[in-house]
Amino acid sequence: MGLASLASLPVLPLAWFIALQDHKPWMSIAYLGYLLLVIAVPGTLFWRRLTGGTGWFAVDAVLGTSFGLAVEALIYPVGRYFDIPLAALLMPALAFGVYRGVPRSKLPVKATPWWAMAGVMVAVGVVAAWFVRVGSQLIPIDGPAALRSDSDAARNLSLAGELAHHFPPQIPYASGRPLTSHFGVYDHLASAHWITSIELDVLTQRMAPFAFLLLTVLGAAAVGVVLTGRSVAAPIGAGLTVAAGDLAAWPWAVDARLFNDSPFSMGWLTNPSQSFSTVLMLPLIAVTAMLLRRKPTQTRAQVIGMLVAAGVLIAAISATKASALPVYAAGLAAAWVYLTVRARRLNLRALALGVGVAACYGFTFLVVLRGKPSGIEFHPARTFRHMMDVMTARHTTAALVVIAVVVVLGWLLPAVGAVLIRRRVPRDPMVLLLLVGLVSSVVATGLLYDSGQTQVFFVRTGFIYGVLLATWGLGSLERKQYYVAAPGLLIGAAAIYWGRYRSEDSCTGANCFGQPLVVAMVIAVIGVGVLCLLFRLKRQLWAVVAVAVVLGLTVSPTLGSLKEFASPALTAYESIAPGGIEAARFIRRNSGPGDLIATNVHCREAGVDRCLTGSYWIAGYAERRVLVEGWAYTQRVDDSYAADEKVQGRFWNPERLRLNDEAFTTPTREVLETLRTQYGVQWLLFDERLATPPVALERLAELRFHYGTVRVYQLYPRPTSSTPCPTQTPFPTGTQTPAGQPSTPGSFPTTPGGFPSSPGGFPTSQPPSGLPSSQPPGTFPTSQPTGGLPSSPPTTIPSRPAGGAAPAAPTSTAPTQPVNDAAPAAPTSTAPSRPAGGAAPGALRSTVPTQPLASSQTPGLPLSPSTGGLPPSQSGFPSTQPTGQPTSQPPGTFPTSPTPGGFPSSQTPGLPTGTQTPGGTPSPNPCASQPGGFPSQPPSQTPGGFPTSQTPGGLPSSQPTGTFPTSQPTGLPTGSQTPGGFPSSPPPSGAPSSTFTPPTPPTSPHP
Repeated sequence: MGLASLASLPVLPLAWFIALQDHKPWMSIAYLGYLLLVIAVPGTLFWRRLTGGTGWFAVDAVLGTSFGLAVEALIYPVGRYFDIPLAALLMPALAFGVYRGVPRSKLPVKATPWWAMAGVMVAVGVVAAWFVRVGSQLIPIDGPAALRSDSDAARNLSLAGELAHHFPPQIPYASGRPLTSHFGVYDHLASAHWITSIELDVLTQRMAPFAFLLLTVLGAAAVGVVLTGRSVAAPIGAGLTVAAGDLAAWPWAVDARLFNDSPFSMGWLTNPSQSFSTVLMLPLIAVTAMLLRRKPTQTRAQVIGMLVAAGVLIAAISATKASALPVYAAGLAAAWVYLTVRARRLNLRALALGVGVAACYGFTFLVVLRGKPSGIEFHPARTFRHMMDVMTARHTTAALVVIAVVVVLGWLLPAVGAVLIRRRVPRDPMVLLLLVGLVSSVVATGLLYDSGQTQVFFVRTGFIYGVLLATWGLGSLERKQYYVAAPGLLIGAAAIYWGRYRSEDSCTGANCFGQPLVVAMVIAVIGVGVLCLLFRLKRQLWAVVAVAVVLGLTVSPTLGSLKEFASPALTAYESIAPGGIEAARFIRRNSGPGDLIATNVHCREAGVDRCLTGSYWIAGYAERRVLVEGWAYTQRVDDSYAADEKVQGRFWNPERLRLNDEAFTTPTREVLETLRTQYGVQWLLFDERLATPPVALERLAELRFHYGTVRVYQLYPRPTSSTPCPTQTPFPTGTQTPAGQPSTPGSFPTTPGGFPSSPGGFPTSQPPSGLPSSQPPGTFPTSQPTGGLPSSPPTTIPSRPAGGAAPAAPTSTAPTQPVNDAAPAAPTSTAPSRPAGGAAPGALRSTVPTQPLASSQTPGLPLSPSTGGLPPSQSGFPSTQPTGQPTSQPPGTFPTSPTPGGFPSSQTPGLPTGTQTPGGTPSPNPCASQPGGFPSQPPSQTPGGFPTSQTPGGLPSSQPTGTFPTSQPTGLPTGSQTPGGFPSSPPPSGAPSSTFTPPTPPTSPHP
């Protein structure tokens, strides 16, 4: 590899950081480091030792990286099953063992010319520019546009979250049934999530798609070198992968996912399984070529190593995409028949590959898919009829025939490149393998049909076969022939552009479907004639020009789609509830992987008569299983449906669905207890767009979060006479998660910085010495704090409105006894921490049960002295009244009703802090603390991990050292709270905002 080629290598990391410039630099560095150290280096060692190498180090590095992804996809499920989610970190050690144990190949390494490397890097730069301009805009992950994304993005996110925390996986958005779909790509996403700690939505919708695009372009260049044995095939393969597509002569077809089937299309970006299977298919084609070509220098050990490498790739592909292996198997069968007939004996190598394909496909069908039949039906030409339904309202036979002919020709055009192929070895079966694979993919798409259009993925898999055929043909030309092939490509591109420009914006008859193609063909024929006559080309060069022009006709659709895809393909409605993403992340931060969510959200669009049960966003953003959210498994990218398309059926468990919906329409203690005990539901997520929250739900469950139109409740065990203060688990339980959740049950949640919520493990209301935190050391407590005063200035306690509803904007308050039949909750004041990614969630509302107040108190106003509240002008020390609320007292005096020791001897009834001992320290109370000496609920935290009421040094942040706490001035807002723990202004009329507009946190802790 020359110096010039080395100089072009920095383009690759530069393109990486440019394409991902919208995200934090540490994320791009972490994922790139993960790919290099855990995937690329071990994968290259595996590849070179097992296959013996290709003879080009750059080619081995690209194909080895893809092979490393296949190894990771097989290792992670085993590690996740044994609760070792970081199992991929074993790959470097395994690679070192293979490196030491397998003998090194003696194949000489060839240098890659600088111009070939530079040409590939140009294609990489185009990929980065396309991703910045188009790819990163197709699926919004933040802002208001994120609420209107397609259902495929949310489903991919939910499956990645399921594989990150569970194996064997279940359906995360309809818990209780095993997941019967391919999940190979989600193994990679989950493993990267654990090792890099990058959020799953960023991995699933940004970094992994871009990495797959780069590996597809680089892999096509590498396989082109393997097929042709020439370095010139590298830039040709990379360029065709970026620019080529299919024949789309109509201007409205370039942005349709059915007609633009290159990797740079919506259909690929919203389906990571398709992209991942293509990345794995490229090294499989390469190792198949190395096996079937039978080099005389190959030893038996090298053949066994190649078969092992092929087996790993076949196993990984079988678990990734259902449409990938059938296309490969069709081409392999044709190659095996060809070799067997020519040699007049069985070809054992192709036969071994075929047996491996059958075994892996059967294992996937019986074990992974559990024998579930596919929804694809044998329905010839139904795919083209669906295309006609999308393109025009006039359904005629002539229009159907024209559409079918044009589309099929467009899919098969890359195969024309096989005319120029020059075989390197006699009886080379790879031409037949690629050609039959491409044709079989087109035939399968035309004969099969599925209401979710999954049959189109056959031809998307065949796309790379066509690109390799065209690359092989153009890469076989002599140097002088490229001078006429390049103008031919330009003529073809110009012809299809002119034909599309001359067509109408919409089509109402059969003539307009054929007119653009006819115009393009006429221009192409004229261009070929003029070029050949102008340069007086020989007859053998006429074929080169003609093939180049035909291949040029497929270039423009992808290039044209760049302009059409500049704006996201969003739904016209908010498929995700306003505040739903923040609510789901709140549940994720405050729960364990085993917690279950119940919700009243089932449909993609809220409040419609025709319900599409394709809601997956709760399971996706919460990374927790949902009892019943959605049950439509294969959905369109958009939500348009033809008249005769299938719509999902009824939910398979009507009793579970009925019980789930009753919890949100007519909740009772029995219904909630059944959900909690029988199904394991701990959280309720209520969308106010569908209904008004029942008053009974406010009494029977604890409101933990309210933002936008989403409310989050937590369920607790029913209180019993033997346990008047039941154990509550408002803290995360289960195993350690990548985002930093606790690994042991009952532990406290940590902040993103990793600091504990209570420094040193002591309660914030009392220092380690046992003295109240609001009193200087060495002095006596002047009075018994009712319910335990917080270490920060006390906040206004809101009253409960009439009817038992939750306060309009409650803040952190003292715990209370149960109201009527409600479950008594330990203090669970939680200041919502900053969502992952660093974005402030806005005016979040964290609520807890409050002290029952006097009936004369006005709802939503601060307590007054007459009702037992804390007056704003109080400067003395409170004394205990029978009502349980302190009243004002002259400065410097002691409580009016002291014990013989001069201190209050008992706690006011109804408060859980226990009794006061003569020494001035509260006595233990099982209702006030959890086992282990921790307080029964964590204090509010700042994003840095320290309590809002305490500075890192341990002193109260709200008052100078050595002074007594004073009551909070009146007028402080009692509504929502910012992530730093500071109160923000309440929304108008006490109602939450319907849109997500995060405010800027105040610069001072005092409003």
